[in-house]
Amino acid sequence: MFQTLKNDFQICEEIGRGKFGTVYRCESPVTGESFAVKTINKNLLEDSIDRECLIKEPKLLQIVSGHNNIVHLHKIYEDDNFLHMVMDYCPNSDLYDLVSAGSLREPQAAKILKQVASAVHYCHHMGVAHRDLKPDNILFDRNGNVKLTDFGSAEWFVGCEGSVMNGVVGTPYYVAPEVLLGKEYNEKVDVWSMGVILYIMLSGVPPFYGETPTETFQAVIRGNLRFPTKLFRSVSSEAKDLLRKMICKDVFKRYSAEQVLRHPWVINGGETSSMADLN
Repeated sequence: MFQTLKNDFQICEEIGRGKFGTVYRCESPVTGESFAVKTINKNLLEDSIDRECLIKEPKLLQIVSGHNNIVHLHKIYEDDNFLHMVMDYCPNSDLYDLVSAGSLREPQAAKILKQVASAVHYCHHMGVAHRDLKPDNILFDRNGNVKLTDFGSAEWFVGCEGSVMNGVVGTPYYVAPEVLLGKEYNEKVDVWSMGVILYIMLSGVPPFYGETPTETFQAVIRGNLRFPTKLFRSVSSEAKDLLRKMICKDVFKRYSAEQVLRHPWVINGGETSSMADLN
């Protein structure tokens, strides 16, 4: 089957690598258009959970890839040893690279957050929770628009929005506290992760961290959200208000993705009416 992939596409340079697979740029010999192909080696899958993720990812991506801010899954090739998923190629750097260079101005952060929240709201509307939102999984296409990717940890809801899930998945800095506590949780874990991403975009550092993953997890569980003056002196009160409503330990009070999109700071594109405060 890999030969079929090679018949349809010219495989070019490696552009990414993970635990079980590699991402290559590939080109259509007919149009010359570039795509990204994620190649997963089934022989490296260590347990039933890994294999379940392998089965679910392309199915979930097919469900949600109709949104403009989610990578589109174009073709799937599979044989006994490999799974190949041909997706949109995003030549620009990801959000991790962008924030590694320093904090962003509010209008730029608001533009990115609005697109991410729109993609997440669409996923939730379709009954899918991403469960591993982080800057590395937020790509930019040729026009600088967000493309959400990597649905390897994603999960269907049981029923409808607000239904519960379980399982400890995610990345230390970005995972919601209810996940770490081993509790059942809902799709709002994605909103917590988006809030952490926004905090990093505005300050350049995560809100909760430690010297080790365990210390980071403990800080996340405490959830003591602070806005150090040195980092947030020039950040508006409107942006802080949104952060408090996204990075909220009380799941019932935590915003939904739809509420994020309706917040004045997002609607106004980060252009605020008040001067920054020192709260």
